[in-house]
Amino acid sequence: MAKILAVLYPDPVGGYPPKYARDEIPTITGYPGGQTAPTPQAIDFTPGQLLGCVSGELGLRRFLEDRGDTYVVTSDKEGADSTLDRELPDTDVVISQPFWPAYLTPERIAAAPRLKLAITAGIGSDHVDLPSAIEHGMTVAEVTFSNSISVSEHAVMQILDLVHNFVPCHEWVTAEKGWNIADSVSRSYDIEGMDVGVLGSGRIGQAVLRRLKPFDVHLHYHDVHRLPKEVEAELEATWHPDARSLASSVDVLSIHTPLHPQTLNLFDEEMIGAMKRGAYIVNTARALIVDRDAVVRALNSGQLAGYAGDVWYPQPPPPDHPWRTMPNEAMTPHVSGSTLSAQTRYSAGTREILECWFDGRPIRSEYLIVDGGGLAGAGARSYTVAK
Repeated sequence: MAKILAVLYPDPVGGYPPKYARDEIPTITGYPGGQTAPTPQAIDFTPGQLLGCVSGELGLRRFLEDRGDTYVVTSDKEGADSTLDRELPDTDVVISQPFWPAYLTPERIAAAPRLKLAITAGIGSDHVDLPSAIEHGMTVAEVTFSNSISVSEHAVMQILDLVHNFVPCHEWVTAEKGWNIADSVSRSYDIEGMDVGVLGSGRIGQAVLRRLKPFDVHLHYHDVHRLPKEVEAELEATWHPDARSLASSVDVLSIHTPLHPQTLNLFDEEMIGAMKRGAYIVNTARALIVDRDAVVRALNSGQLAGYAGDVWYPQPPPPDHPWRTMPNEAMTPHVSGSTLSAQTRYSAGTREILECWFDGRPIRSEYLIVDGGGLAGAGARSYTVAK
């Protein structure tokens, strides 16, 4: 029998379960491009429940304990005496989420001789040190596409929030108990006619482009893999050969590229300085793609008119993190990919991965990041590394 350790975010401050706003959610069976939604053999939860917190347990406890497995769920992941570190040495599977990442560092992986599978409940596995995972013979998997549309919707929302100055307007009628229209609209614009770009045109980036097109904006993008000409024509999107060309051409930039050595601190003082004065940045990808303090300085100087994001480093950030108090921001905790709709899909996908792993069946090739156990299905992604 196996030991599974899930590191999930804390329960609601008002207790669990919450009072849900809706009684049901739409059923999603597939995604753009033809990939089907997760198809586990069964689920032990009601779609639309809060599953990503400690008491939600990703809906996995009955499934795992009926098998005779040990299932440990915690939110305690920091410090040498954390539950994560205490439980790791005899753990076979670690499950984590990008919103509350269990950082599987080389040291932690080395301290876990039995660890064979790391699952990201969601998308984005950069909290796992992949070279160490490969050396360790681990499989690393994530539930691809499960929350891509969720993130794209959040990004479009934050673009509109920034350009229309929504947060200060809301504060005037709530926190300030006022009705100061002139103050509210003095930083408010329409995005109609603006140049809007996305950095990274993968699943999320393309979804953002498609959702922005009806706003009658001029679309731009950069990706090392250029979109097919017919897609560019459909979107009326201009491709840029590099990030700097894109950044200097747009009024609004939405970041959707992975974090890797070439994108680490890509948006530093120089890159932000090359943008139009009064441009906006929305970052729902990874916080370290931008230079934390350069963003603060650009907002204070007026080089940037606004910054919105859903990603921080570390996560959660300390109370004195400067993004909590910088001007002209529309920050959220890392929630864009953890809507109740998305939780249904990534919880089901996590169970599907576990079912395959326990049974020795191929894990979907779309889900595999590192195939340390030889479980890749046909057509595994090109960056999958087989041991």
